[in-house]
Amino acid sequence: MGMRMTGPNQLRDSYRKVMETVARASERSRRQAKDVCVVAVTKTASPDQIRSVVEMGHTDMGENRVQHLAQRVASLDEFLSRRRALGAVASRTAHTDVPASVRWHMIGHLQRNKVKQIIPLVQLIHSVDSLRLAEELHAFGSRTERTIDILLEVNTSGESQKFGIAPPAVIHLAEQVDTMMSLRLRGIMAMAPYSDNPEDARPVFARTYELFQEVRAAGVAGQHFNILSMGMSGDYEVAIEEGANLVRIGRAIFGDQEQPEPPQG
Repeated sequence: MGMRMTGPNQLRDSYRKVMETVARASERSRRQAKDVCVVAVTKTASPDQIRSVVEMGHTDMGENRVQHLAQRVASLDEFLSRRRALGAVASRTAHTDVPASVRWHMIGHLQRNKVKQIIPLVQLIHSVDSLRLAEELHAFGSRTERTIDILLEVNTSGESQKFGIAPPAVIHLAEQVDTMMSLRLRGIMAMAPYSDNPEDARPVFARTYELFQEVRAAGVAGQHFNILSMGMSGDYEVAIEEGANLVRIGRAIFGDQEQPEPPQG
């Protein structure tokens, strides 16, 4: 498959198709589309594409690289503040569903030395994969008097090249995190092995759902432990069928051409 970018009309069609697929998969798992949060992953998206999806009313965006995240949050904030400044004028245009703000998700591997850059930009960190990272986040949250929402990244597939906590260690780490007053443990995140066949992901997603329910049953993190983040462009239908209530979708919305790295400094 060649590299492609999605133009404005294609983008609208791609976005609509993804949301319809999410709705159907939700129904198959006896839920409604509104029960599943779609995070639009901006890794392959241009600034125009990001703005277009937000203009369609989308409110949850995700990025996996710190440098790109800072750039994209700033660019989108500027766009949204201009929309707000237009005020009543904007409300009379066709784009009446443009949200006042968006929620950003950090979905990629997070190094401890990048914590202070990331925290002011995002509403949820999906990729807490060690006690040391949790402690770094907690220390920063304590210093800045903020509560940081996190997910524990679990390596359910057992692949050595993947980040994440081994399943048997999850409840113990969840208990440790729950003692950190500046962290709020919202749930768990997992990635299935890459495969051309989405069905190959089903056992990993099923095991992750079991793990999610085990932590809930243990009552470790209380009522706010309610997010199961799993499923990406190639396997999100299967993930939803197996219990995901948050999916991370980039290529299926935006196309698959990598964006150039932003300038350093």
